[in-house]
Amino acid sequence: MCVASLAAWPAVAPAASRSALVVFLAAGVTTSTSAESDAIEAELASVPTLSTGILSATQGTYKPAQLLLDITQGARVSYSAYGPAYPPALALAPLAAHSAQVQPWAAVRKRAAKAPQLLVPGLLASSIPGGVAYAGINSPSGGASSPAAGRASGAGDLDATIAADRSGRVSAISFGSQSTLLARIARSSASHSLLVADLPSGAPGLAALRALAAAREPGELLVVIQRASEASGRELLWIAFAGLGPGGDTLTSQTTNERGLVAAIDIGPTILAHLGLPIPADMRGRPIRLDGSFDRSALRGLKARLMVIDSRRLAAAAWLVAAWALLLGASALPLGGDRRKRRSWALRVGALALLWAPLAALVPAALESSRTAEFALIVGVCFALGALADRLAPWPRAPALVALTVVLVLAIDALAGTQLLMRSLLGPKPAFGARFYGIGNELKSGLAVLVFAGAAGALYPAVRGRRAALSMACAGVALAVVEGSARIGAGVGGVILVSAGTAVASALLLPGALNRRRALLVMAAPVMGLIALALLDLATAKGSGHFTGSVLDARSAGDIRDIIVRRYGAAWDELKNHLMPVATGLALVGSAIAVRRRERVCAPVDSDPAWLAALAGGLTAGVIGALTEDSGPVLLVIAVFALACVLAYLWGRPRPTAAPSKESSQTTAHESMKAPTSAM
Repeated sequence: MCVASLAAWPAVAPAASRSALVVFLAAGVTTSTSAESDAIEAELASVPTLSTGILSATQGTYKPAQLLLDITQGARVSYSAYGPAYPPALALAPLAAHSAQVQPWAAVRKRAAKAPQLLVPGLLASSIPGGVAYAGINSPSGGASSPAAGRASGAGDLDATIAADRSGRVSAISFGSQSTLLARIARSSASHSLLVADLPSGAPGLAALRALAAAREPGELLVVIQRASEASGRELLWIAFAGLGPGGDTLTSQTTNERGLVAAIDIGPTILAHLGLPIPADMRGRPIRLDGSFDRSALRGLKARLMVIDSRRLAAAAWLVAAWALLLGASALPLGGDRRKRRSWALRVGALALLWAPLAALVPAALESSRTAEFALIVGVCFALGALADRLAPWPRAPALVALTVVLVLAIDALAGTQLLMRSLLGPKPAFGARFYGIGNELKSGLAVLVFAGAAGALYPAVRGRRAALSMACAGVALAVVEGSARIGAGVGGVILVSAGTAVASALLLPGALNRRRALLVMAAPVMGLIALALLDLATAKGSGHFTGSVLDARSAGDIRDIIVRRYGAAWDELKNHLMPVATGLALVGSAIAVRRRERVCAPVDSDPAWLAALAGGLTAGVIGALTEDSGPVLLVIAVFALACVLAYLWGRPRPTAAPSKESSQTTAHESMKAPTSAM
């Protein structure tokens, strides 16, 4: 919260007088989902007491039922961790004494119990004394105050799921016409500290929202969530709060660590914290807070940007590979000069261009470019930087320049909070809902290969010894700090794979044969890396980092087991995804051939020990990443691809200029003697 907000914050009401109201609001009839989203944001922005943000609705494909279940349990996992994957169709069955039961709640609990994490549907309502009430709207034609009539209205009663306790029971329900909604909300709020309600769509809903915001008591927390159908495919929705501050601010939370972005699992902890109630340990979300003044255009741009990242990733990679292929093809054309020199240059520049991709992807992310413009910018920046690095750094030292620049820029972006990596095509994919900040899995192993290659380039020509081993180790430790730091990379798996790769590369550079002691040190390196990460988290994030907030906060061995099962379950699902089996097979076969023929592979550098160590460390990082990260084989495929780029750069070794033959030298001398005569 900013200083200005603190100065204007009214006196906090006693816990006994605090209450919370969660309302769902949908736009009127629009021509597209983007227009509907813009209409909701405009409505929220028009209420001055509201602070607005982007809501990460679910982890994966948007399902309204899953959004509601995640809110009430305060924790979530990907659909692949559930069995069955998607939640059942939910309905509200009336009970006696104006209460109701969410059905089929037994199936909901059974599905949650099979997930490799302790998920408790109904945890929010069960944590509030007296339970939670729900207010819905009848159909215009039906007068019966029943859930069945409410479903006929188009708004439905699915949102009552938030009000269900651990048994699926909603303590109080109220259905009636639109004209009586505000009065019924007021009556229910008098007897329940938390109320969930559906507002009508369009202008009537906005009028009701304005009335609720104007009548809000100082101790009431008003939460407004965008209602969207499953067909919209919107993993990102709009959300607003009144009661966290004077209004007009932007939301954030410790879950996302990104300005303007919060997660659905943060709603429950925020409500409980406002009510002065303890937050159960099974709730993994964090209370939502304010983060500076609301910039409407910036937040709209951020939401639009996050929604297109996933669909552009593979296409951008295809553009880069196609551009490199065109460059290689052009170098083979009979254009005069030394064709082999042109081909070597094309190999070097193309390989360096792809290694520059993590940095080049930040440029269109900052400009919020269109699809085609983004691809063209990435290709242009990559190949321009590739040619520049090849010119500035003598072969084979260019990877050192690339590695140093890329890692430094990514660290500066994270520390400065510019959000460029989050917006880039190589960022953590916030729209998916699993990771919002830091270095994503797609970059972890690729950066390891780049840094090890950079160290080898800086050491070339190298001699095996303690000095070379220490230099390689320092490069690996620096990358582990970047990938593991809560403020920069926030990657537990990154520390593990970088530590393992660094240990292998450093051990290969030490003099003497590999002995038992060195083998034990290599195997212990990932554990030592995790210990160092825990200390780094405690020092820089006060124990709230990605590692200490998951593994170290585990309450039992079962929690650790759940983390491991969830990771390997997701990795197995990734292995079966689309063309990943083929890519993984090719990566394994290519790696095996390269290891078997390593002397031939490293012939351009005469099997330089630093380069052999760097390639071995990079491959180790890819293998360990595939075994420890939930993206599984993706890290191996990317590591092998990056290694192939490094080898292409090495095989693009500049060809020495041929010494002029004796005959050509005599001809040149003869012509030079004739030149003054002809000039006369």
